[in-house]
Amino acid sequence: MGHHHDHGHEHSHGHHHHTSNTRVLFWSFILIFTFMIVEAIGGILTNSLALLSDAGHMLSDAAALGLSLLAFKIGEKKATGNKTFGYKRFEIIAAFINGLTLIIISLYIFYEAFHRFAEPPEVSGSMMIIAFIGLCVNILVAWLLMRGDAKENLNIRSALLHVLGDLLGSVGALTAGLFIILFGWNIADPIASVLVAILIVISGFRVTRDSLHILMEGKPANIDVDLLKNSLMELNGVEDVHDIHVWSITSEFPSMSCHLVVDKTVDRDQLLQTANDKVKTQFNINHSTFQIEGIGTHFHNSCDSCD
Repeated sequence: MGHHHDHGHEHSHGHHHHTSNTRVLFWSFILIFTFMIVEAIGGILTNSLALLSDAGHMLSDAAALGLSLLAFKIGEKKATGNKTFGYKRFEIIAAFINGLTLIIISLYIFYEAFHRFAEPPEVSGSMMIIAFIGLCVNILVAWLLMRGDAKENLNIRSALLHVLGDLLGSVGALTAGLFIILFGWNIADPIASVLVAILIVISGFRVTRDSLHILMEGKPANIDVDLLKNSLMELNGVEDVHDIHVWSITSEFPSMSCHLVVDKTVDRDQLLQTANDKVKTQFNINHSTFQIEGIGTHFHNSCDSCD
């Protein structure tokens, strides 16, 4: 019995995405943080509760963006003897925290909306202006974040959802304000708040669920384990495939390991290379570990859930 390992990484492709993600997060953070400071100073100088309140909303966005940016910077640290996969998993921890805060924010909005049904707020022209400016800033920041890898990278997606949640809040405030001014429908404000909160809690739940799935070593959604196993079984000389595991270090770093039972005539080095190439090209798994065993000599791990 022998252990055969093969680790292939496409560093240039991953580095390009990482650099792009870090750059868009940095400039998004600078924009949000600067606007937050301007609003806070303006609120203090003019004694405007509306400005200070919106600065508080911007603070939550800045915190989410800052955490995501910090996660990317920590993830750049090299692997050590103690952290053999490096610190890339911190990106998923950051996404999990951002997802939880989205849920908490939505619950707070529900709470506020409940009280506003009883006592609808007054809508002033200054509040409408603040909501419109906030909307413009959030649209710009959302556009920046969409230039990153928001579709594949969970950390970027969690930061984007924070900004989109605030953007929806601005849209809701503007829409409700117009209904109140034009038709006197004061109830429009809490209704808009509830609708925005529903969208935010759904987004927060999805990010939290997806990040927890990765933290629990769940398989990537785009990889069919049965198809992967059957694909390896098709390799010349392979008699059985068992103890197959597929997981993600981060949302863009799938990994796998398995045991291949082979007949004694097979060229093991060639088989190892072929298996590695197959999972890389067919399943986009660039980090794979194979243990090759002879018929009748293979071992099963003492794991109740292993195949």
